[in-house]
Amino acid sequence: MQPKARHAYLPGLATLLVTAVAGCSGGGGDGGSAADPKPGSSITATAAAPGKYRTLREPCGAVPRSLLRELLPGAASLPEEQQAKVYGGTAAVTYDTDRRVGCSWKADGAVASHQLVIDLERVVSYDPAVSDDQRAQEVYGKQETAAALPTPSGGSAASPSSTPAGSPPASGSATDPGAEDPDTGTNTDTDTDTGTNPNTTAQTGSSAPAVPSGGPSGSPSETPPAEGLEPRLLDGLGDAAFLDDILARSGSAAQHRTVSVVFRTSNVIVTVRYTEQPALTTAVPDSRELQDKARGLAKRLAEELDE
Repeated sequence: MQPKARHAYLPGLATLLVTAVAGCSGGGGDGGSAADPKPGSSITATAAAPGKYRTLREPCGAVPRSLLRELLPGAASLPEEQQAKVYGGTAAVTYDTDRRVGCSWKADGAVASHQLVIDLERVVSYDPAVSDDQRAQEVYGKQETAAALPTPSGGSAASPSSTPAGSPPASGSATDPGAEDPDTGTNTDTDTDTGTNPNTTAQTGSSAPAVPSGGPSGSPSETPPAEGLEPRLLDGLGDAAFLDDILARSGSAAQHRTVSVVFRTSNVIVTVRYTEQPALTTAVPDSRELQDKARGLAKRLAEELDE
C-alpha cells in the first residue's frame, strides 16, 4: 500500500509547483512592476537626441601664429624665445577638457597692450527629455540676456535666442533658478554645466581674471560706439550669436575697450574676447578694428567646428 500512496502524492506536488511558477512569472512581462500600464500608454521613454559635438579641440592651438601676430602686434618686438611663449598661450584650468576648454594670450607693446581670450563650452543635458542643443540654447540665452544688448533703433528689444516655443524646461535653466545639476549636485545659478564660471575660466597667467563679456572692470564710458558698431545680434555666425563692445577706464589708467563675440553651434558655445589698452591715457581704442578682428577669429573658429 505504501507505493500507491507515494505515486498519488507526486502528481499533486507537481501541479502545485507548476501553479506557483506560473503565478510568479505572470507579472514578469513588465519588469515586475506592481501595476500594469494603462491601455494605450507608452512604457518606453524616448531619450532626446545627443548633441553634435562629443569632444573639444585643444584651445591654444586653435589660433594660428599668423593670426596671433595680427591680434598681438606688441609681441613682434620681443626676442624669439619670448615670442614663442606669448604665442603659445596659457591654457585655462577646467574640470573636464571634454566639457570646457579655454586659452588666453597677452602682449604689451609700446603703443598698446592686447589681450585675447577664447572659451569653448560643450553643453550636455542631464534631462532625457531635453536635448543637448536645447540645453545649449538656454545657456546661450542667459549669456545674451546678461549682455543687456541695447534696443535696435526703430525696433523691439533683442530677445534671447534661448529655448524655442514648446521645448520643455531643463534643470538649471533660467526658469528653474534653484535647481541643482544632477551630475555634480552643484547649484546652476552661476555655473552652467561644468561647475566653472565662464567669466573666469580662461586666465591670463596673472592674478587678475579674464574680462567678462558683460563688461570689463571699471565704469563704462558714456560715449557709445559709432552707429552700426553698437552691441548687437549677429547673423551668419553659428546658430545664434551676439557682439558686445564696452569702453571703460580703471582708475587713472588709459581707457580699454573689450569686444566680445559669443556664438552657439549646436551644443557648443564659443566666446572670443579681445581687449586693447593704449599706452597713452588720451588714446581711445578703435571700435571697428577690434570688432573686425574679433569677428574674424570667431568666424574661423566656427568654420573649424564644422569641419
